[in-house]
Amino acid sequence: MADDIVDVLIVGAGASGAAVAWSLADTRMRIVCLEQGGWMNPAEYPSTGRDWETRAAKEMHPSPNVRKRPTDYPINDDESPIAIVNFNGVGGSTILYSAHFPRFHPSDFRVKTLDGVADDWPIDYFTLEPFFAENDNNIGVSGLTGDPAIPRHQPPLPHIPMGRMGETMGRGFNQLGWHWWPSDSAIITRPHNGRDKCLNLGPCNTGCAQGAKSSADISYWPMAERAGVELRTHCRVREITVDDRDMATGVTYFDADGVEHHQRAEVVIVACNGVGTPRLLLNSTSARFPDGLANRSGLVGRNLMLHPWGLVVGHFDEPLKSNFGPQGCCILSQEFYETDTDRGFVRGYNMQITRGGPPVGTARAGIAQGTIPWGEGHHDAFDALFGHSIHLGICCEDLPEEHNRVTLDPELTDTNGIPAPKITYTLSENSRRMLDHGSQKGAEAMAAAGAVKVQPVQSPLRMAGWHLLGTARMGTDPERSVVNEWGRSHDVRNLFLVDGSVFVTSGGVNPTTTIQAVALYIADAMKRNLANLFD
Repeated sequence: MADDIVDVLIVGAGASGAAVAWSLADTRMRIVCLEQGGWMNPAEYPSTGRDWETRAAKEMHPSPNVRKRPTDYPINDDESPIAIVNFNGVGGSTILYSAHFPRFHPSDFRVKTLDGVADDWPIDYFTLEPFFAENDNNIGVSGLTGDPAIPRHQPPLPHIPMGRMGETMGRGFNQLGWHWWPSDSAIITRPHNGRDKCLNLGPCNTGCAQGAKSSADISYWPMAERAGVELRTHCRVREITVDDRDMATGVTYFDADGVEHHQRAEVVIVACNGVGTPRLLLNSTSARFPDGLANRSGLVGRNLMLHPWGLVVGHFDEPLKSNFGPQGCCILSQEFYETDTDRGFVRGYNMQITRGGPPVGTARAGIAQGTIPWGEGHHDAFDALFGHSIHLGICCEDLPEEHNRVTLDPELTDTNGIPAPKITYTLSENSRRMLDHGSQKGAEAMAAAGAVKVQPVQSPLRMAGWHLLGTARMGTDPERSVVNEWGRSHDVRNLFLVDGSVFVTSGGVNPTTTIQAVALYIADAMKRNLANLFD
């Protein structure tokens, strides 16, 4: 029964919630996870039909404000140049992610010490190293050992084939003398844990019907459920309840019919991402926490980091078949990842080489830009572009700033009347300089690779708020952080946060593997401290 008390209650079934559920299952505690979305059916993904690009532009659009599925909640991001994109359902945003899976660098945990900015994490890369490896094996990560940019590690599966476009960009980077390497990818290149290998078709970002992309619904959740974790779908949590001892007592949630329930729990774990988690905490007000649960520091919702994103497109004379292969995974360059103050900014960025546009996207972009005419010459112009382009993404480290934040919108609500999150975010001068530098260097790389036309895209990209970090940061000082060094709230001793909200800094790479490593680390710390978990 829902009114029974459970040992552990997890809110959110995405990347971090799934990893924590699996890890804690070996304690044999009664664990329940509440997810506001439902299970996805791979047979219904857009890529199973010829109209997949049309469907991807609406029903599987990355922005919930465009997608508007019943399980989504609206987000007011009008006061941000970067729109928030996420997905609600079992697996969370891993349903739509590119599965580009690079790890944070050791320097990312020590930016205050190394560069005099932001703050150091209370943990370091080497603390997380065994959990990176555990996560790689659990979900199936493909890569090539030996990347000189990071500590040596051995991905369990062979790397994604680079294809002609990867080889072309590799030659360009070699000509410039810049670092490059096949990127780690959460996409399996041979059968793994009952799933079959990638077929290199391309439309990964609308859901992988093949099951080769290691989204949390098909990697972690089958293992967690077999181990006894109960996953309840279509349960939208409104607030976390507390008693007069500052202990969480459970959550209030709405089921699929809009009926309100209260689930009691000994321990509450929040795994709702860097926007959903502060939204839930800020909505969980009481006489003891009038400004939001676990918010005595006033930092819940602050220090939002979004990874401003740049893009450079290169067009080549020779056919590259760049429309084939995993959409967001090929090679990367971290030549400009670490700080060099001669560049005019601190910290740095990752260059991510991704596939060219799909057919309808190529045609629409060509018509909009005037490179593909209507009528006579249309097919010849299309043939000259389709499969001939390479995209270079620029993922910029975003430094934490308290004025970049998540609050509750005073008017906008979801379908259950819960206040929607409001985003207030401005691009820093450091990020602006970093984006400009990345666009320039990306153009140089394209030219060195032989591009006949190089097209930088105005940045930051609007629809690029994939990485939601920093809004409930970890630290040892309760005045300057929301959770301690193993994810427990300073204010509420049986409340744990495990998603990207606990990040102190953002690094310059896609964060999912680090999010899951942190989640596994927190779960391990909880298991090691079970006897005195609330001390």
